[in-house]
Amino acid sequence: MIAVLRQGVSQEQTSSLCDWFKTMGLQVHISEGEYQTIIGLIGDTSKIDIGLLEGLSIIESVKRISEPFKSANRKFHADDSVVDINGVKIGGGHFQMIAGPCSVESESQIITVAEAVKKSGASLLRGGAFKPRTSPYDFQGLQAEGLTLLLEARRRTGLPIVTELMNVNHLPLFEDVDVIQIGARNMQNFELLKEVGKTNKPVLLKRGLANTIKELLMSAEYIMASGNEQIIICERGIRTFETYTRNTLDLSAVPMLHRLTHLPVVVDPSHATGMSWLVEPMAMAAVAAGADGLMVEVHNDPEHALCDGAQSITPEQFDRLAERVRKIREVIHS
Repeated sequence: MIAVLRQGVSQEQTSSLCDWFKTMGLQVHISEGEYQTIIGLIGDTSKIDIGLLEGLSIIESVKRISEPFKSANRKFHADDSVVDINGVKIGGGHFQMIAGPCSVESESQIITVAEAVKKSGASLLRGGAFKPRTSPYDFQGLQAEGLTLLLEARRRTGLPIVTELMNVNHLPLFEDVDVIQIGARNMQNFELLKEVGKTNKPVLLKRGLANTIKELLMSAEYIMASGNEQIIICERGIRTFETYTRNTLDLSAVPMLHRLTHLPVVVDPSHATGMSWLVEPMAMAAVAAGADGLMVEVHNDPEHALCDGAQSITPEQFDRLAERVRKIREVIHS
């Protein structure tokens, strides 16, 4: 349920109303927009007399929310949320590019790529330290050493780092990580989502391989219900009957998510297609669809990459992509 307050309501009146809701065992979420304040109520709202509530002089309107996701719902928070990562903002008109290799392989590799993508305009560095692989015999990442190398790349370039957490037992190792990524395979690892929700770190939540938009938003709700509202949604393609691409990039998810949720939405065209030559056109299409950012795999030597070389672009290709993305955004916002 949400209650929209009238303009001019004092802070004291708002606090008094919220205290009353809390006495009924409800969680209260206050969203203060430019033109109106919305109070979101989570819990058993059946005990609330809507007629009584609407009769209060400070209430403009009351609505029930039928969707199971509450905190992530745009009805709860009409304005776009902005996630601030050490000064790098995503959402609410702030567009960012996240770039880097699928997997951290060596110090020279991650530093080379980090310096290159920063020069081309990337504002965050991605890189896998722990890698979920389909085969147990494939490269599983450098793990703790990989995190150390990512932190060194951040020290050298100033780029905040984004890396994937696979196991709750590894959470202490992520203390200095800027953005925790929850990968597609862990989108519905609810115990992991709960623990990430207890942190105060931004979370990049990827859509599962065969999950609906509703399921994606319910996973975001798990994180938010545990107290962490700094969430970035990532569309990375879903499994369909198509075999020519690794996954099918669902670009319709971008405007749909913006309609349903206030959380920022980024697109990963690398995992979505699995082919380096498709990354640029899909990235541009994602920008045109309204994405708040892109997550692109960049490797200085894709042919010899230990992980996902086929979908990685070179720093030179990323530089061209970044320039074309800037031009598209200029047209969109002109």
